[in-house]
Amino acid sequence: MTSTSPRPGTDTSGAGRTPRTGDSATVQLAVSTVIFTLHRAEAGEAPRLWIPLVRRIREPFKGLWALPGGPLLPDEDLASSAARTLAATTGLSPRYLEQLYAFGAIDRSPDDRVVSIVYWALVGPDEAVRTAERENVRWVPADALTGLAFDHDRIVAYALWRLRSKLEYSQVAHALVGELFTLAELRSVYESILGSPLDPANFRRHVEASGVIEATEQYRTGGRHRPARLYRTRRDVRMADDGPLSEGQGPRPSGS
Repeated sequence: MTSTSPRPGTDTSGAGRTPRTGDSATVQLAVSTVIFTLHRAEAGEAPRLWIPLVRRIREPFKGLWALPGGPLLPDEDLASSAARTLAATTGLSPRYLEQLYAFGAIDRSPDDRVVSIVYWALVGPDEAVRTAERENVRWVPADALTGLAFDHDRIVAYALWRLRSKLEYSQVAHALVGELFTLAELRSVYESILGSPLDPANFRRHVEASGVIEATEQYRTGGRHRPARLYRTRRDVRMADDGPLSEGQGPRPSGS
């Protein structure tokens, strides 16, 4: 889909527009999360990125679908707020959770001024299937969304761009495979995120030379082809490097 997502250096705060005035005007701080997983809608299909949405049960935008989130409480940090709202709305506890961007356009909410700190998260397919859809929670393909509440269409588009960009310099794709995986399974994750095929031989050389994975003595059996060796991500490898912010900033993704 055509991305209209903000790029670093792009002002999305709504500066230059007439701000709301009046004694009753308030500014609220909220935390929302874009959660990606890989899912095959039908057997034989290539996996695609899917996200869970929550139906709003109150105004504004009552009845529309939105990203999981809620107001920041006075006694919690941002990452804890994201983890709390995810658990309450979807029951998910992501392996990877990272702050994405702050969205604060003046007209993004028709009522009070709302600034949203958005996180993005990755969960493996095995964890995602344990989150059953219900009346106000559903999973949908991430690359074909329109008509969400607030500016959540734009937020999802930006999160997709960010995820694809990070593949070039981080190990975030490893959060979407299990503890043990074949090289073909890992390559499939990259292909699903990028939306294009990768040369198997070049991918193998690149991944093995990176030092990020280690071979095990186990093999995946039961398919039509010969057993494939299983690998794991090295335990000392971070999925992303936050530098000086790596410690003391709330929940950290496992394996990071």
